[in-house]
Amino acid sequence: VVHVFGNNLYDWRAILAVAANVVFVSAVVCIIDGTRRRFTIEAPLVRIMEGLSHISRGEYGYQIEPPYTRRVNEFDDIIDSINELSRELDNTETLKTDFVANVTHEMKTPLAIILNHASLLQNAKLTDEERKEYLDTLVNASKRLNGLVVNMLKLNKLEKQNIYPERERFNVGEQLRNVFLAFEGAWSEKELDIDIDVDDVMMEGDEGLLEIVWSNLISTAIQFTPSEGMLRIVLKEEEGKMVTVMVQDSGCGMDSATGKHIFDKFYQGDTSHAKEGNGLGLAMVKRVIDIVEGEICVDSKVGEGTTFTVKVPNGSDRYEGMHRGG
Repeated sequence: VVHVFGNNLYDWRAILAVAANVVFVSAVVCIIDGTRRRFTIEAPLVRIMEGLSHISRGEYGYQIEPPYTRRVNEFDDIIDSINELSRELDNTETLKTDFVANVTHEMKTPLAIILNHASLLQNAKLTDEERKEYLDTLVNASKRLNGLVVNMLKLNKLEKQNIYPERERFNVGEQLRNVFLAFEGAWSEKELDIDIDVDDVMMEGDEGLLEIVWSNLISTAIQFTPSEGMLRIVLKEEEGKMVTVMVQDSGCGMDSATGKHIFDKFYQGDTSHAKEGNGLGLAMVKRVIDIVEGEICVDSKVGEGTTFTVKVPNGSDRYEGMHRGG
């Protein structure tokens, strides 16, 4: 060093000053980096851990507030994802609570009827007419309870399992007519004015799944149509690509608020439960339509009736092409 700089050029004060500056700059950088880490890493992590702690204790719906007003780094995405998950958990918990409440309500009425009339049947002094009346009531209540359980199992299977529609060629027009005739007792008793415009239409699809759709739509239309009302069913084929089915009734109809929820499980626009039903039929319809990649729309006016229009893909051209190619 002495050889390079010489005694006169070697300035120890300059070296100390440079060293001090280096130490100072390093300290400033460390302080700045520590502050940055505290605000951009530690603060979000603390809030994330606190939020997860709230959620793990069952506080579904808890939302984590970001520690700053504008987006800074990937922790914002993590917080957004956790908040979305929390909202979904809250919705799921609400649905579960509503499900239990609705199932309890729907099962309570027929069970009460069964218990009451079973007790009445123990009376040895009943006349044959009274005994028959009580037995008929027991059978109807049992059928209602059985229908609830069966629909719950069907809907659970549709929702929880990965169902892949089967591909089979069948006459959807014939299927519709058969489903309609299965309800002959119901629409004959109400003396409904029937208008059926259903010709033979061949399609490729899942016959079993689509039967669930037609059965529930026709059953719903009959259920909410008063005596001597109108029921209309139309089947059309659009250029061999789509099959359109319309089920129209002249029943009580519904307002827009009710229309938004008719495909929800256990939802019944008639809160008095004057109409029989468990609010699962249309939920199954919507689930099947989603599975077969179709679409359904509803047009309804209070006091004027309701029209359900279903469109499902017709794979007949694909079916025929496969067989020609084979």
